[in-house]
Amino acid sequence: QVQVVESGGGLVQVGGSLRLSCTASGSTFGINDMKWYRQPPGKQREHVAGIRRSGETNYAESVKGRFTVSRSADKNTMYLEMNSLKPEDTAVYYCFADHLGRPYWGQGTQVTVSS
Repeated sequence: QVQVVESGGGLVQVGGSLRLSCTASGSTFGINDMKWYRQPPGKQREHVAGIRRSGETNYAESVKGRFTVSRSADKNTMYLEMNSLKPEDTAVYYCFADHLGRPYWGQGTQVTVSS
């Protein structure tokens, strides 16, 4: 069993920055991929960024150059550094962890970008 918990969301002005964290606990040895998704108001959940245990990363086109995903040395915490935030980045951000092929989701953290 794995639990994932996000933190770091909040209200920020256009052009500002936020750093999200996702901490996994439980049987973390089997976690490979960790990803960030987001769900804007009234829209479907979408992939934002991901990082493999190897450190390989990938990003949605809409956030490339502005967001950076990273992982702690023990691989159990994932971060999302978000810069140059735009109103369209407003969403609930969710953490996803792949543990031995099983998906685990966090409860989400709200990010609101105000103009």
